[in-house]
Amino acid sequence: MFEHPPTVADLWIIGAVALLQLVAAWLALAETSLTRMTRIRALHLEEQKRPGARQLVRLVENPATFLNLVLLLVLIVQSLATALFNTVTTRWFGPGVGVAVAVSVITLVTFVLAEVAPKTYAIQQPDRVALRVAPSIYFLTRLPVLGQLTKLLIMLGNVVTPGKGLRGGPFAPSEDEVKATVDEATKGGEIEAEEREMIHSIFEFGDTILREVMVPRPDVVAVPVDSSLEEVLQVMLRTGYSRIPVYAGDLDEVQGLAYAKDVLRLLNEGRGDKPLAEILREPPVLPESMRAADALREMRRRASHMAIVIDEYGGTAGLVTLEDLLEEIVGEIADEYDREEPNVEPLPDGGYRVNARLGIDEVNDLLGVELPDTEWDTIGGLLFNLIGRVPTEGQEVEVQGLRLRAERVQGHRVGRVRIHRVDGQRNPGPGEPGDTEEADVPAEVRNR
Repeated sequence: MFEHPPTVADLWIIGAVALLQLVAAWLALAETSLTRMTRIRALHLEEQKRPGARQLVRLVENPATFLNLVLLLVLIVQSLATALFNTVTTRWFGPGVGVAVAVSVITLVTFVLAEVAPKTYAIQQPDRVALRVAPSIYFLTRLPVLGQLTKLLIMLGNVVTPGKGLRGGPFAPSEDEVKATVDEATKGGEIEAEEREMIHSIFEFGDTILREVMVPRPDVVAVPVDSSLEEVLQVMLRTGYSRIPVYAGDLDEVQGLAYAKDVLRLLNEGRGDKPLAEILREPPVLPESMRAADALREMRRRASHMAIVIDEYGGTAGLVTLEDLLEEIVGEIADEYDREEPNVEPLPDGGYRVNARLGIDEVNDLLGVELPDTEWDTIGGLLFNLIGRVPTEGQEVEVQGLRLRAERVQGHRVGRVRIHRVDGQRNPGPGEPGDTEEADVPAEVRNR
């Protein structure tokens, strides 16, 4: 069977090949665990003072430093193992059969013992493996010879790799990846459904502008600056608001905010004749295009619970409170004094009665549709624009398999909208025929 019997030297070579395979397995552990490790997770491990965490943070902050080195060592180790084993099998079986045996055995052993097994374990125990391999890998990257060789490899890689190669690190998960991770964690029971909704809301909060969350001008409760303190108190008691804008002439000239505690203190002290203008507090004035997250920071900096929102022409567009901003993250906040109707009211027939100020994106999430929001932010605005004039109560419009009905109209404003699915129609998804992401929405309008 053997052309030449095995010798002691052959056994030493086979032992060296086995040792090289162990080194390859260790490098596979390092490659998988370190590339899957995020900087945030590494910093968290460092805060816990875990052994090896300091070196781990240094590595993930500059992935090109270790990844090029590890890949080079893997290539060297596997090539050397194949070459050594080939010398033994060629002497044993001859040139033709020996090469085939060497390639077959090394491929099988490498795939099972130096690739699949260690990488699977690294995926199952990423923190433990990364902390174990980080000190040794960090030591290798600090060796002068290997360090210079790694830098040379990085330079060569950046020449042939489009863009920045690995120079763009450290790498962090994208917003979509974080959302997907949260969704999977919710399915697995690690995260509650309420927590998932809050995390998603935080991401959406970063893209929300004040125009989408403010109390619009027609709904603003305000008093003229020549009102008496007793009159202001009566408005506060009637509406339940503890802060009320005060204007001179019209709402475009907001002079400040009247606080209930200031009004009550003066009335209690018997100074009810004090001019309202002398107790006003200056509110922040923010543009309606400002991001909600920036507005929240500004209001916290100014220690103000209410801000006046202006449009591009400097007129008052509405107002926003800290509660309005926080509700975008935690959901509707109601107390024992709130008497407002719910924004969404399910109906027995499967439809919904909603506040006309409900955002288009919220309706889309509620019904799983893609209503257009290019020129309007609310369901009432969509209904108004599709009809083309102030709707009358009972007037309807059909769009994307939904029937929108103006259930309550107050003056020139839509108050409540009733939403039903049209029988026999399916809401088209994005990109399908009938998908209306542009402003020219086909709709059938009729009165009832």
